[in-house]
Amino acid sequence: MADHPPRVSHLIFDVETVADGDLIRRVRYADTELSAAEAIARYRAELMEQKGKDVIPVTFMLPISVAVAKVRSDFRLDDLTVLDAPEYRPAEIARRFWQGWRHYGQPAFVTFNGRGYDLPVLELAAYRYGLALPEWFNVDARSFEQSRNRYNTTAHIDLMDLISNFSAVRVVGGLNLLANLIGKPGKTGIDGSMIQDMYDAGEVEAINDYCRCDVLDTYFVFLRTRVLLGQLPLDEEQRIVDETKAWLEEQCEDSPAYTHYLEHWGDWQPAEIETEN
Repeated sequence: MADHPPRVSHLIFDVETVADGDLIRRVRYADTELSAAEAIARYRAELMEQKGKDVIPVTFMLPISVAVAKVRSDFRLDDLTVLDAPEYRPAEIARRFWQGWRHYGQPAFVTFNGRGYDLPVLELAAYRYGLALPEWFNVDARSFEQSRNRYNTTAHIDLMDLISNFSAVRVVGGLNLLANLIGKPGKTGIDGSMIQDMYDAGEVEAINDYCRCDVLDTYFVFLRTRVLLGQLPLDEEQRIVDETKAWLEEQCEDSPAYTHYLEHWGDWQPAEIETEN
């Protein structure tokens, strides 16, 4: 009997969002005649004045970029794609995301702070667009078996939860720091605070390229955490990293994002650790 290829066991993903100006107007400024764009601008100005940051709450956001890496049970990268290219329609992005999760047999999600942002965006999108997700919202199961249970890592591995010991310590520097610790690019000129303005300027492809790079960083951080957990030998992790780099080099012609990522690539070198005889 022929050996079956390793199955897709993890879906590593990242979400980029923009504000729903019409919803903001209806909920916050119903007694005004603001346009959607004006409602967004007013809300951002208010947040900046009140909190020093114009980060709009997740409840008002729409997914306009979702990049997903399919990872096999041997921890190798199978593919990386952005959903609903080149239209990037929020409703279709949400539908394809949850449909893909079902199609691959409900693999474990892997994110960085996805419990606090990325998954709520896609859960609220499912609510908004009338998608049924009984496998994800399995509220009748025992609490520790429910997919949304914070400690159910068979359903979702939030790498920030792992590194922070479920918020016992603050991970200052976030994914950018963790990527840099292992020689990967991290942030290279774009961060999440710029997405709304980039979208308004029509830079949708650049947003999706940025999202791809965030997923790559998350993937390499995920690999190192598997070493940390004793699930993956360090030498095997390094082989997988080399294989992934070669795959990215093959994809460069069709993806400027990978060219950019490799331009900022740094090879990790193990420290020399003395051992006692």
